[in-house]
Amino acid sequence: MNALEPLTCPEMEGALWRLYRDFFDAAERKRRWRVRDDIPWDQCNPKLDPAIADVVETFCCVELYLPDYVSKVLPLARNSMGRAWFYANWGYEESKHSLVLNDWLLRSGHRSDEYMADLGKKVFEREWNLPHGHSLGMLTYAMVQEHATFVNYRNLRQRVQAKGGDPALEKILSLISIDEAAHYGLFKSFIELFTKLDRDAVVESLRPVLNQFQMPAIHDLLDESAKRIAAIRDLEIFNEEIFFRDVYTHMLNVLGVTKAEMRGPKRKKSLVT
Repeated sequence: MNALEPLTCPEMEGALWRLYRDFFDAAERKRRWRVRDDIPWDQCNPKLDPAIADVVETFCCVELYLPDYVSKVLPLARNSMGRAWFYANWGYEESKHSLVLNDWLLRSGHRSDEYMADLGKKVFEREWNLPHGHSLGMLTYAMVQEHATFVNYRNLRQRVQAKGGDPALEKILSLISIDEAAHYGLFKSFIELFTKLDRDAVVESLRPVLNQFQMPAIHDLLDESAKRIAAIRDLEIFNEEIFFRDVYTHMLNVLGVTKAEMRGPKRKKSLVT
């Protein structure tokens, strides 16, 4: 095992743990919320544009893959306490997102209990697999994914407001967006640490993540109605232009990576796994 591999570097592990503890302590003080008590459930809007409910359903589907996300990424980080504890905490917070989106669909009357039960079965018939097989690749993927998800929820909240509003859903999307921004922030802090250790390895791991990025497939979890999918796309919550402007370019700017580096050849050997 290479001496620079972060699992064997006490200084790196200490720094990762301190970042996680700061994240956890801040969450306990400022960011924790309760699904049952902190949403104005009596202010759901059953007349909201059905396309909005379709988008909420697709996001709920993505969140339902949580068991796959956590069970498959934890083995890559098991020997790193800071990363492993964060993934566990991340799983808890993401589970709340799944619950609260599901509850809004039911309480608003846009979906029935039977429909959501069938949807859950449909999701669990499929298996999500890691898009990258090493820990650094998954850290860079998670960093990009969390920021893209933040952009999704932020834009959806704006569309809800433009479509007549739903105080319950707007509160939900605000809380989730804050969580996603916090997750992205910690993943970015992790990546910044690894950049100091081996910048070339980080750029190499970032290249396929950004150049081949896709949100988890959601349209095929819906019915096959082209009209329904078109209505979702017409909301312009996330598309190639938004990705390039708000995710791709943003990532290059905050990490100090150039477009030329993103086009560059891959290194033959990485010092960080």
